Amino acid sequence: MELVVRKSDFLRELQLLQSIVERKITIPILANILVEADGDAMKLLATDLEVGLRTGCPASVARAGTMTLPAKKLFELVKELPEADVRIEQDNAGVKIAADRFESRLSTLPPEDYPSLPAALEAYEETLPVAALRLMIAKTVFAITGEDTRYFLNGALLVMKGDSLSLVATDGHRLALITVPRPAAEAPEGRKAKKAEGVEDRREILPKKTLAELDRLLRDPQAADLRFGRTENHLFFESGPRLLVSRKIDGQFPAYDRVIPRGNDKKIDFERERFARAVRRVALLSSERSRAVKFLIDKGQVEVTSSSPDLGEAKELLLVEYDGPPVQICFNAQYVSDFLGAVETEQVTLEFKDEVSQAVMRPVAPEGYDYLYVIMPMRL
Repeated sequence: MELVVRKSDFLRELQLLQSIVERKITIPILANILVEADGDAMKLLATDLEVGLRTGCPASVARAGTMTLPAKKLFELVKELPEADVRIEQDNAGVKIAADRFESRLSTLPPEDYPSLPAALEAYEETLPVAALRLMIAKTVFAITGEDTRYFLNGALLVMKGDSLSLVATDGHRLALITVPRPAAEAPEGRKAKKAEGVEDRREILPKKTLAELDRLLRDPQAADLRFGRTENHLFFESGPRLLVSRKIDGQFPAYDRVIPRGNDKKIDFERERFARAVRRVALLSSERSRAVKFLIDKGQVEVTSSSPDLGEAKELLLVEYDGPPVQICFNAQYVSDFLGAVETEQVTLEFKDEVSQAVMRPVAPEGYDYLYVIMPMRL
């Protein structure tokens, strides 16, 4: 193989591949990326056997071929190269990477040992708008469990309707749900009159790492709307020349509608930044294990408190509009902070019933979407 590629093009694609490459090297080939060159382009592939990304960039190919290169070291090397075209040449001694007056040589592993990805689909089921999908991921991904043995909770449920898209995530202690409207023109043909025709909503659990990789892809200012499709075992996301392939999570997502409380009769509005700062400060002296903070709610005020036998105690008073009975309710401070960090509105609402029932937090008057956050109180 022999080719010349522009450094900026090459570096941009290499950076996208870094988070996919296997870090805990149990299979050496997975620490590499597959490089293919032919015609006027080079194609790049990285996978950890669960998620894979196929991408590429223009190149002047003098000699076509296929090889593998160590992903992390190649990225670090190209990043430090002078601003000049990168020359790549493979021979019996390895692979030469050169630019300007710099020259290096990397070892390679046999390309035939590299795992393959399923080919791109010929037809896709859905088109997902970039801005809406990025918003949905940001509002839910933090609520996905990272360690739960209930593997179906290691992802977020995407619900695709003719007039809306929803994404919901839960770890069993909290639940984040966002719904964005969908212009009729975006709905696939034959689904615009979903209810009349009896077409079911389409649902798919998107793994946590897949969501993180999608977010990275969609941060590109030139990212095209995402085309989504699936087979029996894989999910496909195509944005322009880039294809992300993910294994499916085979399981039944919980019936999240049943978790959302309907009888919360008490409500308090908070100034979001003031509320967030108070929770962060008070949480500094909460128990390291439970991260519990108490909300002592009374007429016209909420006192946020914490205490720890090893650290001490803290409290902060917030003045609010509330005329109901006194309530003492306890939450995990990190769960509250996660929600407050995900919303942009100036005010947020806390809806609750008592000290043991699920509470709901919402942004006040969000623009262009509906968002709610269900959080279970703690019992101390």
